[in-house]
Amino acid sequence: MRYSELADLYQRLEKTTLKTLKTRFVADFLKGTPDDLLEIVPYLILGKVFPDWDERELGVGEKLLIKAVSLATGVSEGEIEDSVRDTGDLGESVALALKRKKQRSFFSQPLTIRRVYDTFVKIAEAAGQGSQDRKLKYLANLFMDAKPEEGKYLARTVLGTMRTGVAEGLMRDAIAEAFGVKAELVERAYMLTSDFGYVARVAKLEGDGGLAKVRIQVGKPIRPMLAQNAAGVKDALEEMGGRAAFEIKYDGARVQVHKDGEVVIIYSRRLENVTRSIPEMVEAIKESLKAEKAIVEGELVAVGEGGRPRPFQYVLRRFRRKYNIEEMVERIPLELNLFDIMYVDGEELIETPFSERRKRLEEAVSQSERVKLAEQLVTDNADEAEEFYHRALELGHEGLMAKRLDSIYEPGNRGKKWLKIKPTMEDLDLVIVGAEWGEGRRAHLLGSFLVAAFDPHSGEFVPVGKVGSGFTDEDLAEFTKMLRPLIVREEGKNVEIEPKIVIQVTYQEIQRSPKYRSGFALRFPRYVALREDKSPEEADTIERISQLYELQERFKARK
Repeated sequence: MRYSELADLYQRLEKTTLKTLKTRFVADFLKGTPDDLLEIVPYLILGKVFPDWDERELGVGEKLLIKAVSLATGVSEGEIEDSVRDTGDLGESVALALKRKKQRSFFSQPLTIRRVYDTFVKIAEAAGQGSQDRKLKYLANLFMDAKPEEGKYLARTVLGTMRTGVAEGLMRDAIAEAFGVKAELVERAYMLTSDFGYVARVAKLEGDGGLAKVRIQVGKPIRPMLAQNAAGVKDALEEMGGRAAFEIKYDGARVQVHKDGEVVIIYSRRLENVTRSIPEMVEAIKESLKAEKAIVEGELVAVGEGGRPRPFQYVLRRFRRKYNIEEMVERIPLELNLFDIMYVDGEELIETPFSERRKRLEEAVSQSERVKLAEQLVTDNADEAEEFYHRALELGHEGLMAKRLDSIYEPGNRGKKWLKIKPTMEDLDLVIVGAEWGEGRRAHLLGSFLVAAFDPHSGEFVPVGKVGSGFTDEDLAEFTKMLRPLIVREEGKNVEIEPKIVIQVTYQEIQRSPKYRSGFALRFPRYVALREDKSPEEADTIERISQLYELQERFKARK
């Protein structure tokens, strides 16, 4: 199958904002995709090469890409860089360079999807001495045979800036439409495997029956079950039917652990493989997790002086570290607090009530200094739960989780079977969709940022406010560097940003507002942290903001 067919699809997707039309375009393409490419194509359409949980990454930056295009076209690197400043899009500049190509290969062959994918795999797996030179050669060979439009989308895929508006929900609907299967079965299969390629192949070859039989696979992360907020301990107990399991809510990073014999893989909340960055936890899990095969979930906490927890950003620093890891093991020690088990030795447990899952977790885990069970209290007594709540806060934790004893594990679902109890209104995780260039000494930096929540009804990210405080000059420099490749268009000082980056935002209150299409506005929003552990799909939704607004109004009414 020619890569030009995929490039044509990208073009059509770019030219429309209608979700129904995009879905139809993707569905038609999937329908015509050969079986041997079906596990590859969904991710290429999403602008990726591998699923998020796949440890492989291309590791190609703008400079190496420009060098490869220059090598393939004869257009100087400086000319390509000047073009990028004019177009604001490296993909467009690559297309222009290919139109000006100064040399032609006698052995040029049309690009195929298989060749492009196999080349990307070679680039991702290139390691050791001379790896950058090999990556350069692989890329240049692709661009030598690429047409201008193909080059544009090759560049965007390499840099992860596709800009076609295809997200997970749209891919789910497209797979359902392409193969005449139920969208809810596609959703279920994806929640269990986090693998659209695998799900698309099952949908085509086995239909609804095959999708219904999809099971958990050790080595492929499950979408995490999510929680809603509760106004307090009493409200949580009422919602739980008068009796619940209360667990300490740790200020850490949620992780999912897969164990298969001596192989341990640790995934972050956004299902990225972080195993290599925390080797000491791999060894600790091998010693503590007695089952041969298991999938467990917990909160990874950075431990400070006196055993008190450090803020979750310390854990993210561990995740980001690729070099001198041994030094970070000493500087930022970690502790894993396990709270759930979804699979053990061939048995799926997600349909098992939570109270039983907790027992199975206790049976499977031998607690140690680094691996522990989340501290839990099962009670119907509000005073007892309140006392536990205050003790958790005194220890430096965020609050409590309340869980229905009969709740099954629902991957990807945010329901009322799990509730969060915290002393203040919860910060929001929002996606940057726009920004403004600064003034004076900050004229070269993006300053205030337009932040948005996802609206499931429209399938879009809708703004809820502008965040301009809480940033240091170093933060603004980092964000400008990070967001510049994601700029979709500029108008004066305002820029539109592709929704890729999630930040944590605090605020004084949520207000009803006609100013934004969402109907809500944050009063005095302030930047707290970059949420590298969350994808845009995991950011807060308008529904959640609406729930927080209602909770806020209930708090006010009580005063």
